[in-house]
Formats: sequence, structure tokens, C-alpha cells
Amino acid sequence: MEKKLLIISSDHTGHGHKSITESLCERAKAYSGLTIHVVDGFSLGNRLLLNIGKSYGPITRNAESLWKMIWKLSAIKPSLVDHFIESLIRDDFLELLAEVKPDLILSVHPNFNGSILNILEKHMIKIPFVTLIADLVNIFPLWADKRANYIISPTLEAQDKCREFGIPHEKIQVSGFPVRSRFFRKNDTQQKWYRKGQSLTFLIMSGGEGAGNMKKIAETLLSHFDCTVKIVAGKNKKLKNKLERSLKHQYGERVMIYGFTHNIQDLMLSSDIAFTRGSPNVMFEAIASNTPLIITGALPGQEEDNPAFAENFNLGVVCKNQKDIKHTITQLLENDGEKLHRMMTCQRKFVNANAAEDILQFILNVGESDSEKAKVKLL
Repeated sequence: MEKKLLIISSDHTGHGHKSITESLCERAKAYSGLTIHVVDGFSLGNRLLLNIGKSYGPITRNAESLWKMIWKLSAIKPSLVDHFIESLIRDDFLELLAEVKPDLILSVHPNFNGSILNILEKHMIKIPFVTLIADLVNIFPLWADKRANYIISPTLEAQDKCREFGIPHEKIQVSGFPVRSRFFRKNDTQQKWYRKGQSLTFLIMSGGEGAGNMKKIAETLLSHFDCTVKIVAGKNKKLKNKLERSLKHQYGERVMIYGFTHNIQDLMLSSDIAFTRGSPNVMFEAIASNTPLIITGALPGQEEDNPAFAENFNLGVVCKNQKDIKHTITQLLENDGEKLHRMMTCQRKFVNANAAEDILQFILNVGESDSEKAKVKLL
């Protein structure tokens, strides 16, 4: 059967929404008759809305307290956010519907759930609408709109939050977090098990926006361990230039600095330990690649509880103080890396390698008869 799926994503608010979308599009190639149309929701508004989307990077890099205030204010009265965005995107969204004629709509960004559902409701347009949550524990009320046909949650923790927001149990499906296939090791021979005395490769990153004190982390590692350090500064060009000036002269070939890269999976797969903030997408890409995680912090708001989530399931350890890095790594490496290996085993058991496939299959069954939908379960 021919089906058209419209995905509302985002190109500018970090890289997670885009990565999730790519993981679904990757799996969609196996379905004949399925057409996917992806649109950046912020592009549907005028210049004001696009600028709002583009402001995410500068704010999260330079003003975390401001971001925390924005997050909390948005959570107090989500209906105001919905109506504001609705007023900006209505005309372009209706034109998009007329052009694409989708059979299903999937939103992977919280700003476009209630706003689009408002438009569909007011114009009496009946198209099945599904929300795919891109956060792990702390979720915006904007994710939880009762009018959606279904809300797909990557974790039981986010599912519980949806219930707190009044979403009926039967409307929530738990899937695991979708990750692009290239992050998964192809076979066990790619696995790197630590042995005492070996040189280490560390990866330092902080999401697509390149936030965090990467310089101090790198200096600690390079000063105390036989290692090579790879740093991904993301879209933060100023940070990349600063790191090159301050580290390359002193440490030479022991340090490599990258800007935004499309081959982050190769860096993860070739690293022994990764340092990152609690970005859901980056965390789960590291987990998929079976790279032990040291989480150095998290954005206030939606990422706040992600470090604790990782520790609860032994997917990573939290080290927010740069002074504790040496001790944290030393503990992981004790007894031929016993704790490191245990973490890697937990990662392999926890991750759902088929999450993207399961999500896509579920979405495609939405709109079928109740008996058919009942056959489709995620986790």
C-alpha cells in the first residue's frame, strides 16, 4: 500500500532531532511504497521562528541559566507556546499539507505537537498524528498532548512523565531510543577490551553545539595518562580555534580536534572512553557503539536527570568536577578494567538496536483497524 509520512523535525536545535529522523529514514528504505517528507518545523514560520530555532545553540553554549528560565517558563503554560507557534506556521503548514498530502504525521520536536494539532482540529483535517519523544526523563509538557493518536516514548521514565501529564496509558508506546545503524559495531571482533598498560584513546564531545570545558578535561587526561585525545567541538567554531591554539602546541599529535563531523561513529568506535554531557542522542550513540561513558554535566531542564539515568543502568558514570577525572578513570581501569567491561556489558544488554525499525513499523500501522494495531507492540 502506498503511504506518505510527513516528519516534523528540526535542523537547528541541537543535532538530536535530525539524527532521530535520519534513523527512521534509513529504515524506511526497506518499505516499498513508503514516501517520507521531512520538514524543519522552524522553517514553516517567518524569520522570527527560524531565528528562535537558531538561537538554541548560542543560548545553550553561553547562557545555561537563561536556557533554564526559558525551559521552565515554557513548561508553566504550554498552551501559550502552542498558540504562538500555531499563529506563525499555520499558513505554510496548510500549504505543505496540500502539497504533500500525507497519510500520517510524525513530530519529533515538542514545539510542533500542540501547534499542529490545533491547526488540524480547527480546519477539521483528520490525519493520524504521532509524537516521538526525543528526551529521556525530564520532558516538556509540550510533548504530551492528549489529542495525538499515540505518543512514542524512548524510556519508561518518560512514559511515567506522560502519565503525570494526563496521557492515557493506552496512548503511550515505549520503544527504546532510535539510533542510526552505523553506530552499532558490526561484530564482536570490533570490540575493544582494555588490558592493563595499554595506551588509551579518549573522545571528548558535548553534543552538536560544542559546549562544556573541554580544554581542562583534555589537559587532565594528557597529563596523567598514556593516551590520545580526540575532541569534537561541533558547530562551535570559536571553541575549535581556541582548542587548537591552546592544546596543539603543547601536546602535538597526542590531541586531535574536529569541528562538526558526519563521521562521529568512527570516532566513537575507535575510542576506549567517551566524555560527553547528558545529551540523549549523544549518550545513546555512544551506548550503541558500546563506548564507555563519562558524563560531565547536562543542560538544565530536559537533560537534568539524564546523568543519573545513565548511572542507574550502569551505562556510564558521572563526573561533574574536573578535579575528579583522574580518580574516576583510575577506578574504571582497576583490575584490568573490570568496571569498564561491566559497563560495556550493561550497554549491550540495554540498547534496543531495532528501536528505529520498531517505531517505523508501529507508525505505519497507525490508522489501520483496531485489530491490526493491537498486533503491533514495541517493548
